[in-house]
Amino acid sequence: MGNKTRGLFNGRMLLARKERTRFSKNRSRSQFLNTWRKYDPLEGAPQARGIVLEKREVTPKKPSSGKRKCCTVQLTKNGKVVTAYIPFSKGLTFVDEHNDVVIERIGGAQKGARGDLPGVKFRITKVNGISIKELVKGRKQKPVR
Repeated sequence: MGNKTRGLFNGRMLLARKERTRFSKNRSRSQFLNTWRKYDPLEGAPQARGIVLEKREVTPKKPSSGKRKCCTVQLTKNGKVVTAYIPFSKGLTFVDEHNDVVIERIGGAQKGARGDLPGVKFRITKVNGISIKELVKGRKQKPVR
């Protein structure tokens, strides 16, 4: 681009340059204006509680194969329905329909999906108040409600 224009009547050109390069400093427009919060099911929170509606399997993107175990969760705070990944190989056995679960973001780039799971942005951390990791390892038992 070169140097800035200097002079007495260059105000319009400087304003145009500022408008062009406003979002170029490592920040996207949606991140700069916080428009992602408008469509965020967790509404900016790190975790949210919800109820499992159904368990299902998601097929991953192209080079991978197999079925990833996921479930549909309805959040209690706003009623929005999201798809959450069930971690660990035996994690599916501890998640049943109508269970109370806590979900968190799965940690993909720019609030997006992670890895080979299209459209799955969340994962389950707790089932009925007990960590799913503790359940899989056998340290704790799932409480019956």
